[in-house]
Amino acid sequence: MSLGERLIDLLKLKDYITITGTSLGLLALIFASIGGRAGISWGFFFIAFTVATDLLDGYIARKTNTVNEIGIQLDSLNDSLTFGIAPAVLTFLAFRTGELYDIFLIIGSIIFTLGGILRLARFNISKSEGYTGIPTPMSGLILLNFFYGNYFYAVFESGGGAAAIAYPFPSLSIYIIPFLMIFIGWTNITTYIKFGKKGKKVYILFLVFAPLCPIFGIIGILNPTPIVGLSVSIVFFVFVSLLVGYIFFGLFRTLIKKIRSD
Repeated sequence: MSLGERLIDLLKLKDYITITGTSLGLLALIFASIGGRAGISWGFFFIAFTVATDLLDGYIARKTNTVNEIGIQLDSLNDSLTFGIAPAVLTFLAFRTGELYDIFLIIGSIIFTLGGILRLARFNISKSEGYTGIPTPMSGLILLNFFYGNYFYAVFESGGGAAAIAYPFPSLSIYIIPFLMIFIGWTNITTYIKFGKKGKKVYILFLVFAPLCPIFGIIGILNPTPIVGLSVSIVFFVFVSLLVGYIFFGLFRTLIKKIRSD
């Protein structure tokens, strides 16, 4: 039996879905390399779909009882690319200024990526149920929503159309993003945030909200009017607020449990 045949035998349906997500992560980086905010917007657009493949492969693995060692390794490698490396690179390209400030952005990008990779490594060797630190898909989603919130605000500020591609992001967001990335990197590896196992609520929320990111991404590609840009910008910033609020909820709940146990 050849090496190729043995590899095919090792892979299950959910592993091919994982590989699809990895391919989308690579496409995100390729489109970002094209340059310009339009290419970066396409990059984040592909990242939005990797959230679907990440949830889908896990769901299929449990329903078909096909959890395997190669799948576990593939999932972690995929997550490190699609929710660690790719979002960090896309965010750096989107918010860089060409000035000294970019050093802080580089530091934020490195900490964000390392936080996600370290969390995945710890998760692979952990024997306990549940999750310590925020899941890496949530990390990528925060940066995705933060980018699109600013992207559509630029559409509003510029008057809409193609002019938004060259219009600068608000100064406040530019200076916030390195610290946001550092904070997210910390939440990946901290032991002060704990979540239970994925339940039906996670998948229900995904089915309700996940399609919105690609839908609004398509709206951005179609060069929306300023009013549409402002409306969609508010939606994405609300998403960011909900995700960050969920992190603080997990932190608060974990601290309360620790105080009660002491």
